[in-house]
Amino acid sequence: MNEQRASTSVLVIGTGAAGLRAAIELAEQGVQVLCVGKRRRDDAHTVLASGGINAALATMDPEDTWQQHAADTLRESYWLADPRTVELLCREAPAAIDDLVRYGAQLAREDDGRLTQRYFGAHSYRRTCFAGDYTGREIQRTLVRRAAELGVAMRDDVYVTRLLVHDGRVFGAYGFDVEDGSRWVIVADAVVLAAGGHTRIWRRSSSRRDENTGDAMRLAAEAGCRLRDMELVQFHPTGMVFPEESAGMLVTEAVRGEGGILRNAGGERFMERYDPERLELSTRDRVALANYTEIAEGRGTEHGGVLLDISHIDRELVLRRLPRMYRQLLDLAMLDITRSPIEVAPTAHYSMGGVRVDPETHATDVEGLYAVGECATGVHGANRLGGNSLAECLVFGRIVGAEAARWSAELDVQVRDRVAIAVAREEVDDLLARRGQEFARPLQRAVRDLMSECAGVIRSQAGLREGLARLDDVAARAGAMEVRPDIAGYDDLAHAFDLQGSLLAARATLDCALKRRETRGAHNRIDFPEQDPELQVNLVWAGEGIVTREPIPRPSSEVAALARGPELDAAGRLLE
Repeated sequence: MNEQRASTSVLVIGTGAAGLRAAIELAEQGVQVLCVGKRRRDDAHTVLASGGINAALATMDPEDTWQQHAADTLRESYWLADPRTVELLCREAPAAIDDLVRYGAQLAREDDGRLTQRYFGAHSYRRTCFAGDYTGREIQRTLVRRAAELGVAMRDDVYVTRLLVHDGRVFGAYGFDVEDGSRWVIVADAVVLAAGGHTRIWRRSSSRRDENTGDAMRLAAEAGCRLRDMELVQFHPTGMVFPEESAGMLVTEAVRGEGGILRNAGGERFMERYDPERLELSTRDRVALANYTEIAEGRGTEHGGVLLDISHIDRELVLRRLPRMYRQLLDLAMLDITRSPIEVAPTAHYSMGGVRVDPETHATDVEGLYAVGECATGVHGANRLGGNSLAECLVFGRIVGAEAARWSAELDVQVRDRVAIAVAREEVDDLLARRGQEFARPLQRAVRDLMSECAGVIRSQAGLREGLARLDDVAARAGAMEVRPDIAGYDDLAHAFDLQGSLLAARATLDCALKRRETRGAHNRIDFPEQDPELQVNLVWAGEGIVTREPIPRPSSEVAALARGPELDAAGRLLE
């Protein structure tokens, strides 16, 4: 067995926007950093974020303030977001945009040079910066370039299997090279976990096949961290349903923002029944529920969706405003959206819950370990405000980088535990030695099936309990799983660890969903259709079946007053 060792001041796990921004901050402070990921840095999940990034710059609407941004975020979170985290995000978001511009990001501008900002759903003012419908790709490209300029050490081929912990303090990570299977022992003063969410444990997901499988949640939980609000998963209203191999891929809400109309198979514009004022420009959770209901009640299309039609909009406008969507549907479904409607259905899109972190530093329950980006929780509550996720990655990426630098500088002694390394090594050895009748891919499909059927857009006690029983069965079958790397590489081993992450994330989600006996935001309990004031709390998961309630602090008086004021007219707002 070939086992390599590396040492760094700070290890960053994940090469998306959150991880790269943390690495850039560390490098700018002169701290040694190593950034590792399991997929190419220029193809991280961040590139799929199309719509924009929020900051109250007031370039278009001088009345906008960070306090109003915070108020909008808290209100749309159904009061489950942490006000301290939200206020910090919104206060620092303008500086994050300044950093992007300083790094060379090409964001849309007005003729006079001001950054263009547009409306997104449930925002009081225009505060979303963008680069066409390729915003995430432009941000990722910019961060990769800046990290390279600073000489940040990066590896795209390392799959981290376990965090190394001694006496409640992290001291590195263990993993393997996905190409040749060689092992890596990486020791560090601090570790930043930025490895994404768990939306790929549903059958239809806007994430690609081998990302967002719950890796980060498993790494954190097995290291000694608690998870929080795992039941709060945002289902985007419009994912592709045909062809099958592209099912779940996002159809951006900008299509509706530009005038797209939702119809059922009978041609009815059904949003008139669900939200007659805002129609297709309603909030994401409400449109997702409407789409789901139309399909479930038999008014769906041949492939199990509803129709999103933008063919009545001027062709040149569509090509100019929605170039990515036009190309995506043409390439994948051989569909010209300027002539024909798109079949869409709800798709698992964003993990609003995740690793429980300190609201300001994003430190976890394990000393020296920080979590940031979609794997962390605190910003979004029960419904994510469009455009906030990219801002979260950049704002808290910078903060976490600074905190990790401080931790490393103040650390007197770092203990390296041989037993912890041996356990991580044996875990990989055991998987490679297994011979059985099961394989990771079909088991992953079984997890996705049960989560889609038992914990999708609509949930109930009976369904959730059925989900747990079926999950127990999949976990038992995983004990007889065979892992066989071949000449093509060690993808089979990566799939086995992906499955472990999915099993843990699914259990935490089902456990928390059972305890949240109410309907709030993206969490719809058909047996508890109303909000319960007693459940305006965060649910903290500390292992199988162990869920406790955590109170949420009050926001500042200024933000609270704005959040409880009247909603502004949503007409003409672009959503994402």
